[in-house]
Amino acid sequence: MNGILLALQFFTVLPIRKELPLGRKEVTAMYIALPFVGAAIGLIMYGVSELLLSGFSTGTFLAAVFIVLTGILLTGGLHLDGWTDTADAFFSYQDREKRLEIMEDPRIGAFGTMALVFLILIKIAIFHEVMEQDLAHFMLFAAIPFLARIGMNIYFSTIPTAKKSGLAHFFQEKLHPRIVVFVSLLSGLAISIVVWLLVESVIVPLLLFILLAIGILLFRHWSLKHFGGVTGDLSGAFIEGMEVILWFAVLLFI
Repeated sequence: MNGILLALQFFTVLPIRKELPLGRKEVTAMYIALPFVGAAIGLIMYGVSELLLSGFSTGTFLAAVFIVLTGILLTGGLHLDGWTDTADAFFSYQDREKRLEIMEDPRIGAFGTMALVFLILIKIAIFHEVMEQDLAHFMLFAAIPFLARIGMNIYFSTIPTAKKSGLAHFFQEKLHPRIVVFVSLLSGLAISIVVWLLVESVIVPLLLFILLAIGILLFRHWSLKHFGGVTGDLSGAFIEGMEVILWFAVLLFI
């Protein structure tokens, strides 16, 4: 239970005003619970789409805007912050140490702003197309954020931290990486089977799983090359980017 509460406390805006232990067991449970929190957020986003389209008879574009806004509000823009900080740092073309300094700067720069605008626009466009093509299945809304966080768990558990300080370093020191990777793979396989049964196509979950594996490998290599490891911002950027890739794959191949 503490793992779920910690996941809600650290990764959503829900007011969990309770001092919770942060031992190895609790932090490991928090990362195991994180994909399920992502799935819950996805289902709320689906509920918003149904409310607007069926309840208020709005158009798909307006529904897409509110879907994206719902995701941002529920996470407090946490992963978007990681996306913008990563863009600012990477496109500064500085050395590794300077990039890590830029990541810690609370101000947003020009590259971060452009990356943020681009991401929000592409998300709105994707959800608009998803609804226009009648692909807005509730299971996809749950599975894609679930799988993106599964991928982040595996990425985070199999790469050293870029710094020997900060929240990412603290969490990784408390983590049982093998347990997180094992449970994440098992959970990913389970939800892929559920998607297969509900959408009646083995191609969809297989494609999503393959893209997720490729994304983990490529982003892990990229993180090591340009930052020397993982940070909290890179983890958030991975979730945001992977969700877009998986939704884009749904549009192209279903």
